[in-house]
Amino acid sequence: MDQITLNTRHLHAFTEVGFQVAGGSGAHGAMTALRAIIPIEAYDFVAFDPATGRHRSLVSSGYARIHEEAAEEYARLDPYRRAMVSRVPLAMGSPGTEVWFSRHLAPYGWRAGLTAPLFVDGSRYTGLLHVNSRETFPPQTSTVLIAVSGALAHITDLTRCVIDPLGLPPGFHAMAFERCGRRRAVAGWPASEAIEGEAAMAGLARDFIDSRELSRRGLWLDGTGRWREVRVHRAGVGFNGAIQGAVIAERPCTLPYDLTAREVDVLTRVALGDSNPQIAATLVLSVRTVTTHLEHIFAKLGCDSRTRLTTKVLSEGLCHLDLP
Repeated sequence: MDQITLNTRHLHAFTEVGFQVAGGSGAHGAMTALRAIIPIEAYDFVAFDPATGRHRSLVSSGYARIHEEAAEEYARLDPYRRAMVSRVPLAMGSPGTEVWFSRHLAPYGWRAGLTAPLFVDGSRYTGLLHVNSRETFPPQTSTVLIAVSGALAHITDLTRCVIDPLGLPPGFHAMAFERCGRRRAVAGWPASEAIEGEAAMAGLARDFIDSRELSRRGLWLDGTGRWREVRVHRAGVGFNGAIQGAVIAERPCTLPYDLTAREVDVLTRVALGDSNPQIAATLVLSVRTVTTHLEHIFAKLGCDSRTRLTTKVLSEGLCHLDLP
């Protein structure tokens, strides 16, 4: 890789790019900072959506027209696939790209261009960045793009989710869902194999998205017979959280307050407002057995009324999570 002789302008630009991506004005702010050291006349951020396996133009500036099919077509070119391995920006007109450039860029007067593959943390591919000019780029342009590509990759990262600002405690694994059931990874949280393996979780997410709830908690007995604490939060998924969705997170747990599985069943029915006879009928128990279970539950949770018991159950997520 070419060496860059850093000066104050370079250092300021690199810092500003990172700031704009992290909390400023995003793509446009980052590229404004980059233009201080590279004469970029137009740019196009193309996102790779891991949920669909496709590319699409996300944020662009300076182009008279963006062809809808151009992003996916470019990502299929062999030279770009090789550039993903080398992590070196691909120059406009490189062997194997001539037809693409003559179709999508040359007619609009662009004579110089580079396309940089973007990776978060150096390993997870999030998309690509096209930059163009009507004049020749300075020799260090490719090296500068390599230097800032890690920061710019976050702009095209469609796995980012906007979740409850309270966040999640340590130890949770998470997955995001669109209302249609499409799953997405949640940046910053390990994926949950348990949630991914439970088909009913998509229905839970859809039901939650359609509700007016801001969050939901509960206990889930997974297919292997292991109890898990589950939390559901509203989320915006995709670019800038534009798609309404939900984050479902879980971590293994033991039943709290020394509750038994049957007592959790009874607690769940109490939280739904069922009377003792209704609970008995639903769980195929005698009313006397239900009464005995409730006596134990009141003692374990330190409650002296059904109202206080229900409040505690709902606030601490002590009931069964209802999977459709």
